[in-house]
Amino acid sequence: MEFRKVFDQIPEQFDQYRPRYCSALFQDLISFAGIGRDTDVLELGPGTGQATEPVLQTGCRYLGIELGENLARKMRQKFSSYSNFSLVQDDFITHDFGNRRFDLIYSAATIQWIPEEIAFSKTFSLLKPGGTLAMMLTHADYKTPDPALYDRIQQVYTRYFKPEIPYKQGKFDYANAPQYGYIGFEKRTYSGERVLTADEYVGLCGTHCDHLVIPEPYKTLFFDGLRQAVQDAGNQIRFQDTYILYLTKKPGK
Repeated sequence: MEFRKVFDQIPEQFDQYRPRYCSALFQDLISFAGIGRDTDVLELGPGTGQATEPVLQTGCRYLGIELGENLARKMRQKFSSYSNFSLVQDDFITHDFGNRRFDLIYSAATIQWIPEEIAFSKTFSLLKPGGTLAMMLTHADYKTPDPALYDRIQQVYTRYFKPEIPYKQGKFDYANAPQYGYIGFEKRTYSGERVLTADEYVGLCGTHCDHLVIPEPYKTLFFDGLRQAVQDAGNQIRFQDTYILYLTKKPGK
């Protein structure tokens, strides 16, 4: 199974534990792209909507394209009450959007699953002149707040993290967007913090693609080891989050 399809096995867990993004990021994104009523927005691989609702609330004409059947079903359950919401369950790489074009195309930790040439070339062709491509992701640091807990967790990884399928996903270089015609590339960063219990941390780790393919008995030993490490640290693990937003535009007319 492709790693980008693994998440579809766990829609409820994915929805509960995947991190969200801060409001300041969405404010900047919406302002930069000029999104509101009478604008068209495409979200790539929304999952279960971790980055969807703030954009929907602008009143834009929203379209999501989600590869996973179960994830798409969860999206429809959550957002079908919005009259401006629509979703297609398909692969962005092969989907034919016809003549539809967008003022904003955005991705929350999804575009890196698409080969770079396809990702940048196809989004460029789907944007209206002057349209925006936005790409966001989260870097989560739990080493700085508690180095001792970090070291103990690394010991659990060393001993039990033995996925059946090696993770070979190449690194996606967001800064290459200008090579495909985009202009004004910039990076913005925002800070946040999360404190999780042991069970919440295990739930989060269970949404990582390569963690889902650990065979037994290692899988049980691995997650039990993570849970015990956090319980022994006062039943909390603190994350210092950095939210990253890349913005770039297609040249206008």
